[in-house]
Amino acid sequence: MGEHKTMKELQQEVDIYIGQFKEGYFSPLAMIARLTEELGELAREVNHYYGEKPKKDSEEAKSIEEEAGDLLFVLICLANSLNIDLEQAHDIVMKKFNTRDKDRWTRKET
Repeated sequence: MGEHKTMKELQQEVDIYIGQFKEGYFSPLAMIARLTEELGELAREVNHYYGEKPKKDSEEAKSIEEEAGDLLFVLICLANSLNIDLEQAHDIVMKKFNTRDKDRWTRKET
């Protein structure tokens, strides 16, 4: 698992996986619902680990890492279905943060 993949490679890997099924990608609206579901599952795990609500003995053990991975998978599916290059989307967002928000937070002293 030491292999590092680019976002483009992740998007291709998901596309190859989904491409083997007749159903293909779900509709964008269905994927937004799935993103919401997966985000809720991630929030639940974070709450069990860091919050005041411990997991019940009857609940299945899942990790924050696994739930974050599920969320990433669905986000990649949504992006692929809409022909969004997530590396390009990331670059757009970072440019925005590095310009519009460059003085928003207190910088560490170097």
